[in-house]
Amino acid sequence: QVQLVESGGGLVQAGGSLRLSCAASGRAGSLYTMAWFRQAPGKEREFVSGVSWIGSLSTTTTRYADSVKGRFTISRDSAKNTVYLQMNSLKAEDTAVYLCGAGRYYNDYGRFDYWGQGTQVTVSS
Repeated sequence: QVQLVESGGGLVQAGGSLRLSCAASGRAGSLYTMAWFRQAPGKEREFVSGVSWIGSLSTTTTRYADSVKGRFTISRDSAKNTVYLQMNSLKAEDTAVYLCGAGRYYNDYGRFDYWGQGTQVTVSS
């Protein structure tokens, strides 16, 4: 089993920045893809950004939703089993609960076996 714990959410003014963290524990070594999703009230969950890796090949790939490209940056600290989402130039429409998902397959963004509880991000305009 893997446990995911998100942190870093909060209230920020439009144009500001936040950094979210998602720490994996348990059998974190079985993971090959981690991603951030978000869900706003009355809307469906949407993909925000993801990172996938193959440690033996030192290969890491990243993916972003069009709505956050150029503003958000995803990164991973393998030693800490933690993925970060640096969010800059935040907009009111970025307001949502941000959830971290993790999967056991490289570059597969269709299967996430584990989910965190989510962290609230609120951007005031």
